[in-house]
Amino acid sequence: MGNLWLGLLTLLQLVILHASPLRPVGLSSDGHLEFAEVYLGKFYNYKPVTGRRRRAAEPDPFQAKLREMQHFFGLEESGAVDPQTVAAMRRARCGLSDVEKFRKTMRWTNRTLTYRISRYSSKMTTAQVRTAFRQAWKLWAQAVPLKFRQKKRSDADIIISFNNKDHEDGSPFDGEGGILAHAFFPGPGIGGDVHFDDEETWTTNATGRNLLAVAVHEFGHALGLPHSSDPGAIMFPAYNFGLHSVFQLSFQDVIDIQDMYGKRAISLDRLPPKTPDKCDPMLSFDAVTGMQQELVFFKNRFIWRVHPSFEQIGITLITSLWPEIPSDIDAVYENTNQNSMLFFKGSQYWEVSSLKVKHGYPRNISEFAFPSTVRSIDAALYSHETHLTDFFIGGECWRFNEDAGQMMEGFPKPIAHEWPGIDSPVDAAVAHNGRVYFFVGPQQLEFDLKIRQVTTRMAANTWLQC
Repeated sequence: MGNLWLGLLTLLQLVILHASPLRPVGLSSDGHLEFAEVYLGKFYNYKPVTGRRRRAAEPDPFQAKLREMQHFFGLEESGAVDPQTVAAMRRARCGLSDVEKFRKTMRWTNRTLTYRISRYSSKMTTAQVRTAFRQAWKLWAQAVPLKFRQKKRSDADIIISFNNKDHEDGSPFDGEGGILAHAFFPGPGIGGDVHFDDEETWTTNATGRNLLAVAVHEFGHALGLPHSSDPGAIMFPAYNFGLHSVFQLSFQDVIDIQDMYGKRAISLDRLPPKTPDKCDPMLSFDAVTGMQQELVFFKNRFIWRVHPSFEQIGITLITSLWPEIPSDIDAVYENTNQNSMLFFKGSQYWEVSSLKVKHGYPRNISEFAFPSTVRSIDAALYSHETHLTDFFIGGECWRFNEDAGQMMEGFPKPIAHEWPGIDSPVDAAVAHNGRVYFFVGPQQLEFDLKIRQVTTRMAANTWLQC
């Protein structure tokens, strides 16, 4: 089993890790370092150097593995245990290693696979478990010419069970949180089997650990798929439990599983979602906002974060920062004077402070004094100097006084009147370094506030190192 995936470190290994004379430079001593060492040992095959001091010219093995993990998760490859890296490491995830050796020969040869549930969840009914598993298998069956049948006898290809702590497979579970499940690649004996941690709060929704979301991922391993670095893929190592998630295979999941088993004779009902390419010349954005010293670009379920110190710009999920914020948002802006961010989708909006949604949200946009005819917002632009927020709806601009908490008289006005040269409808808008940037389709327009005119037109994704 050890050659299939890396289990939890033993107590002896932990002692060795903590006794090592080498400590990566520039890292905090608040416990995150030790946690990161264990995490990299589990999932990236990190082995600390012991018995001698590292020479100055030698690369730091810890930082090398940390950068490998940061690259895999689409983070800035700083080589430091920064808050974003710690947050990614603490996300609920699968117990399989992210660097597990993968061979295409580890796949099933029979086209009808059987599975048996040997031990059910103590948190869900038998019917709920069966339904979740049936739905999970169906997602894979829609992409490849495989059939999945539940059996009650012990001779099934795949055995599924809910277990506590040490369940005699060499990789004990860690209680609630952390690792939620693990699976084994196809093969004899335990090959293809799937184990879920029974101490998790398993549910059929996003109030706990959604069993369907985890099962789809783990069944992918049982079919032979390794982890994917595509954050939009089901096979990404950290599970996505967003409240607004729709569980489906991604474009990359379909490509990978069809590469192993071929395509179904009948095509999928709809094309699977594809993770956007930041350098696609036709890329447009749903919203753009400042976030302290960063700019954040939104597209579908994803975000790109841009900062002057970032050498690489990786893509990640909105839910990696804001689990309660839906995908496909319409607008977002940062109110720097209130130290909050406001997200808009349809007739609802959410206010976020310190990455957490405030109590009592979402609320209706009618609180901004919009008439009932306004059902959604195209874009929002906040001014730190004036404390005014412009909302763009169709060809009109509405101006809201944040200090007074009311819409200004005389609005709405035509966008062309308030912002000469700006095309409508506007997809997104953001103020940055004394300029305002409007995003319209695959273009962005740089607007000079002093002379009140557009000074430059360029590709919308110019900020993303393209």
